[in-house]
Amino acid sequence: MVLIKTQRDTLLAPLQSVSGIVERRHTLPILSNVLLEKTGDRLTFLATDIEIQVTTAAEGSGGDGDGAVTTGARKLQDILRSLPEGAEVSLILEDKRLQVRSGRSRFTLQTLPANDFPRMTMSEGETKQFQISQKTFRQLLGKTQYSMATQDVRYYLNGLLLLVEGSELRAVATDGHRLAYASVEIEADFPRHEMILPRKTVLELNRLLADSDEPLTVTLAANQVRFSFGLVVLVSKVIDGKFPDYERVVPATLRHHLTVGRQTLVQAMNRAAILTNEKFRGVRVVLGDNSLKLVAANAEQEEAEEELEVQYGGEAIDVGFNVGYLLDVLNNVHSSEIQWSFNDANSSSLITIPGDDRFKYVVMPMRI
Repeated sequence: MVLIKTQRDTLLAPLQSVSGIVERRHTLPILSNVLLEKTGDRLTFLATDIEIQVTTAAEGSGGDGDGAVTTGARKLQDILRSLPEGAEVSLILEDKRLQVRSGRSRFTLQTLPANDFPRMTMSEGETKQFQISQKTFRQLLGKTQYSMATQDVRYYLNGLLLLVEGSELRAVATDGHRLAYASVEIEADFPRHEMILPRKTVLELNRLLADSDEPLTVTLAANQVRFSFGLVVLVSKVIDGKFPDYERVVPATLRHHLTVGRQTLVQAMNRAAILTNEKFRGVRVVLGDNSLKLVAANAEQEEAEEELEVQYGGEAIDVGFNVGYLLDVLNNVHSSEIQWSFNDANSSSLITIPGDDRFKYVVMPMRI
């Protein structure tokens, strides 16, 4: 049975969209596969790791009849990638094997039955839905996702809080050392609903969403969330846990403020970071009259010092930070300037965008 006959790129793009979540080594061998389902001239691709499921489709000419099969996602992707651009490709199901044919090339892949492939279905019951542009949502993730924890025992920190209330959508991420908060307006009016997206879901969305005004439809259920955009549908479980009260973390009053060019600060920090201790990456921020100094040193007693002219008339402050935490925010917030606010050397500081109260980044000091 001919599943589809089309150009290489028509198959490769959707396969790459779904195969990002496929685990190379899984306890269930079928989860290393992609499910191919033929309906008329459309071939649907589906991959899952039980926590997340991504579906998309390709159009082409197929033979008579419909059918479904699963085959190794990575191998199929590698084969398609190795074929010349623009090559005609046929996927043919024959004797429980999948044949990939293109010109004089022939590949035969093992398959597993489509009926054995686990699927995630959106839980029935009350759901809420809203639309937002792909670009806006991607920017919301971009401003916050770097603050997610990676392998924290507090599992609810290994994800990103999405909170919708009224017509506001908020994203919050923290690893206990720093916290990033961003919000946007949406055309909706919801009672408060919050969920924690797993880290893998956030990274996958960031990879798949386009920087375009095309719509993204978000459907919220009790313990799942669905993102639909273009031909892609991503369904994800949410993390069951209580996210920290982020509003208590953001300092209410700060006494000292300075505004500085973001790019200038990035360049100075990158230079200072060269001579930080590899493990702790500490840099001292020394504030004086219209001056911001960055001082770094390492175990070999090497030192770096960068001085920037800034508008600052507050009291002298000498405070240490993990330079990686500072560079993370500066590289992910695309404004020409940032405002940096302090109380003293023992309190967390706040980085914001001048004239924009929809973004906040709190970072704890460290002892150097």
